[in-house]
Amino acid sequence: MPWPATGTIALRITLRIYNGEMLLHSEQADAGKRLDHFLQQRLPQYSRSRLQEWIRAGRVRLNERVETKPSLLLRGSETIHFEPGELPPLRATPEALPVEILYEDADVIAVNKPAGMVVHAGAGRHTGTLVNALLYRYGSLSGVAGELRPGIVHRLDRQTSGVLLVARNDAAHRHLAVQFAERRVEKTYLALVHGSVAGDTRRITAPIARDPVRRTRMTVKLGRGRSAQTDYRVLRRYRAFTYLEVTIGTGRTHQIRVHLSSIGHPIVGDRLYGAPAKVEGLPALTRFFLHAWRIRFAQPSTGEQITIEAALPPEFKDLLHTLESEDRAL
Repeated sequence: MPWPATGTIALRITLRIYNGEMLLHSEQADAGKRLDHFLQQRLPQYSRSRLQEWIRAGRVRLNERVETKPSLLLRGSETIHFEPGELPPLRATPEALPVEILYEDADVIAVNKPAGMVVHAGAGRHTGTLVNALLYRYGSLSGVAGELRPGIVHRLDRQTSGVLLVARNDAAHRHLAVQFAERRVEKTYLALVHGSVAGDTRRITAPIARDPVRRTRMTVKLGRGRSAQTDYRVLRRYRAFTYLEVTIGTGRTHQIRVHLSSIGHPIVGDRLYGAPAKVEGLPALTRFFLHAWRIRFAQPSTGEQITIEAALPPEFKDLLHTLESEDRAL
C-alpha cells in the first residue's frame, strides 16, 4: 500500500512498502544531495542520525547495490530500497554495569563517569549507558527529563571522564536545573592540550554555534551563536603540551573543546577539533584528555554547599607521567 505523504512531498514522490522494505525514486532535482539528507526529506519521521545508522548497517540499496556511505551524493533518477531497523525502546532499561559513586543522598547522586561511556540513550546507542547502570542500581530516578534520560540534569561528552550529577527525584531535578541555568554550579575541568598556550591565565568568550557544514561540530568562526565563557589556568607546561585547569561560566555543547581549539590548542586526542590521531613517542590515544574534576552545588533540600571531586583516571595520570619523564630526560 502507498506510504502516507503530505504537502509537496506527495507531488514529488510515490513511496511504497513491500514486506517492510520501502521503495523510493530520486529525481533530477535531487542530484547532488547527500543520501542521508534525501532520505530525511522523504522520511521525516526518522532522525538523520537514525537514518545514518541504518545506512551504515547496510539497510539501503541504491540501484540494487548496497550503499553504506551516508554522504554519498545522488545523481538523480536512482531507485532506492530502504529497510528501516527496529526503533529504540521508549524508555531506558536497567542494566547490570559497573558504576563508581562519588556521593549520594536522598536527592542527588554524583558519579565518576569513565571516558567511553555514553550518559543516556540516543541514536545508535541504547545499552551500556550510565542511565542504564544507575537504573539497575537505584531502581528509579527523576522523571523530569523523560523516560530515556531519567535523572539527567547535565551531560558529559562520551570521551570526557569525571564527575556528573544525577537527580533522584523531580523536586531535586528542578532545583538543580535552576542552579545550572543561573550559573551557580561551579564546574572545574582538567585538560591536556597541544602546544604552549599564551599566558598563564586567559578568558575566552567567543560565541558558539553549530557548524553549518560539519553538523557534529560546534564553531566560533561564524561570529555569532550562544554566549560562552571559558577560563583557563596553566598547571604545568611540557615541551609540546600544556596542562590546564579550566572553569566554565556557561555550559554550551563542546564548549571547552571548541574554545581551546579556536585559539590553536586542541585537547590531546580530540580529533573532531583538530588534534592528531597519533602523537609520536606516545601510546595510542583511545580518548581525549578532558576530565571533569570538580563540581560545587547547593544540596537541593538543605542548601548546603557540596563539593565533589573525581580523581584523574589512570590513563590520564599515566600520560602526564610519560610527559614528565620525557621532559626530565631532555
